Amino acid sequence: MTGETMARKPGATGGLRRDDGFSGGADGVYESLIRAHRGLGDDDSAALNARLVLILAHEVGDPEVVAAAIALARGSLHRAGSAPDEV
Repeated sequence: MTGETMARKPGATGGLRRDDGFSGGADGVYESLIRAHRGLGDDDSAALNARLVLILAHEVGDPEVVAAAIALARGSLHRAGSAPDEV
């Protein structure tokens, strides 16, 4: 990662980037993710996702950015119709 990529300013998204971090290649990244899951059962697919998340969180290296990404991902699930966890 470049210094520019690493230097994120806190904002409404907790320091998450708002630009196209894939420089127009997001469709290719999406296709790579889909291909990685082809032929996997549910358990192996979930295990792949868990490993990928941990690898990418380590690459990000900023606990605040990772926490903001988790909150954004969970929030998008609730907006999609899932009920929030009961406490």
